[in-house]
Amino acid sequence: MELVSAFQVKPSDGEKPGAFASFPYDRDLVRRFREAFPRARWRGEDQGWFVPGTTAVQRLNTWMAQELETLDRHADAKGRDAYLFEPLESPYLTIEDDLQIRTPYSRTIVEALRSIPWAHWNPDRKIWHVPFRSYERLRLLWPIIEEAARRNEPAERKRRREEQRRLGPEPPNPAQVERRRRRYPVPGDDLPPLDTPLATFAWGVVTFEDVESHVIEEALDHSLYPHVKNDPKRYVWARWRMPALQEVYRTKPAREPEDSALRESRGWWWPSREELQERARKLREIERAQRARDIAHKSSAGL
Repeated sequence: MELVSAFQVKPSDGEKPGAFASFPYDRDLVRRFREAFPRARWRGEDQGWFVPGTTAVQRLNTWMAQELETLDRHADAKGRDAYLFEPLESPYLTIEDDLQIRTPYSRTIVEALRSIPWAHWNPDRKIWHVPFRSYERLRLLWPIIEEAARRNEPAERKRRREEQRRLGPEPPNPAQVERRRRRYPVPGDDLPPLDTPLATFAWGVVTFEDVESHVIEEALDHSLYPHVKNDPKRYVWARWRMPALQEVYRTKPAREPEDSALRESRGWWWPSREELQERARKLREIERAQRARDIAHKSSAGL
C-alpha cells in the first residue's frame, strides 16, 4: 500500500455538513492535525476524523497535500536500502511496495505495530502495512512480534493446552476470580449513574447495571480497589458489565479531568477521551479475535 493512498478524504453523507479524514497513525501527524482542525472529532464507528463545515473537503485536501509535500521523499528509498543491507526474513513478512505483515492474532503484536509510525491495518486483506520509511523501528520490534506470532500459532497453542492438562490446572489468579464476579465497590452516598460508561480503578471503562443496598462487610483487595481504605463500611457493591462498542462511541468524554481527591474517594469518574479510546480499541480487538475464531471454526468444520 503506497503511503500517499493512505491519506483519504470522504464527504459526510449525514445531515451535518463536513468530511471524514483518514491517514496512517503517527503521533506527530495527529498533533499537527488537531492543531489545524481543533473542531475535529474522532468517529470510531467511521474509523476517521470528522471535520464539520461546508468547506471541510477543500480544507482537508489542502492540509493533506501540504503534509505529503513535507514528507522526506527519500525516506522510503533509505528504508528500502536499510532492508537490503540488513533484511528481515520471516514467514510472517512479505515484501511488495511496502512491508506487509500477516500473523495470528496477538495483543502484543497489535500494540507493537501500533507504535510504529505510519503502520496501517488493512481490514480487507487482514494484514498490516508498514512503509519502508519505518523499517528501522520495525526491525527493532521484530523479535517481539515474531515470538508472539509463533506463540499464537494454532499448533503451539494446542501444545500448551495439552501440556497444561497434563500438569493439572493452575491455581486461580485472585484478580481474575474477582473480575469474573463483575462487582465493584462504590460509596453508598455517592452512587454512579447506571447504564453509562464510566472509568474505574480496577476494570477500566465499564457500565454499571445495578447497585446492592447492604454495605460490604468482607475484606477487600486494596491493590484492586485502592479507593476503599479509610471507611470500608461506606461502600456497597455495584454490578457492572462491559460496555458495547457503540455505547463507547456515543459517550462524550469529560471536558476536564476529575478532581483527584473525589476520584480516590468514590472510585469511579467520567472517562477522558483517552480512556474511551483505549476501551474502544480493546473492544475492537475482541471483535476481530472473535471473527477470526469464527472463521477458523467454519474452516475446520468445512462450512
